[in-house]
Amino acid sequence: MPENAPTNANGLEWAARRGMGALAEKMGMEFTEFSVERCVATMPVEGNTQPVGLLHGGAYVVLGESLGSMAANLHAGPGRLAVGVDINATHTRSATSGIVTGVCTPVHLGNTITVHEIVVTDDQGRRCSTIRITNHIRRID
Repeated sequence: MPENAPTNANGLEWAARRGMGALAEKMGMEFTEFSVERCVATMPVEGNTQPVGLLHGGAYVVLGESLGSMAANLHAGPGRLAVGVDINATHTRSATSGIVTGVCTPVHLGNTITVHEIVVTDDQGRRCSTIRITNHIRRID
């Protein structure tokens, strides 16, 4: 881990100051770990379902993008902004109750591009969705 990499506590403080955004809050997401190397958040299934009672596929993607974009911005550091340029998701199981947990880990942490993988599991630890997001990092002028 780089010398200046934030610890989990510092990362959670940074995320709390920055805020998760209105959509993440509306969907009930809660960050539980937050560092450059690993970010974790939970989200309830209830309130985020399709008409047939399954967690909406878009909800998985919102969880993944929230984790991946926030992680990329933590990596980017002051005076820089990470913006999503590509995201994809493969849903392999449906959650119908409880909470899902997203675990975000970096695939590539560059100066101008980051790639993160987010694995979303259900209460039983079964993989429900795999999301990959690419963020472009640019200077804030």
